[in-house]
Amino acid sequence: MSELFTRIEALCKSQQITITELCRKSGASRGSLSDLKQGRKQSLSAETLSKIADYFGVSVDYLLGNDQKEKPLVNGNEELTEYLEILKTRPEMRMLFSLTKNATKEDVERAVRIIEAALGK
Repeated sequence: MSELFTRIEALCKSQQITITELCRKSGASRGSLSDLKQGRKQSLSAETLSKIADYFGVSVDYLLGNDQKEKPLVNGNEELTEYLEILKTRPEMRMLFSLTKNATKEDVERAVRIIEAALGK
């Protein structure tokens, strides 16, 4: 088993997901990861590495073992980085953002009240 697969597997465990779930959620090929696990491959395509890194919020260098740091913060802001990650990984949130990006402050406040009511807050 390659170091790359071991690192990916550890990230999956830390997020409490399976390799299969990772593939489904990130768009990575299950076959590529299976080949990596079995030693039939030593690495993954740049596209697959990028998808997996984006999903976990780490750098490709981190996956490859060249860097021990997570992806840098967007504008040094942890909250902004988290929001961007949510927009990247949740299509329903992108849809919500797309619908509201030109909304007025009042429109957004009204939408928030509706969502809060729907969530029982």
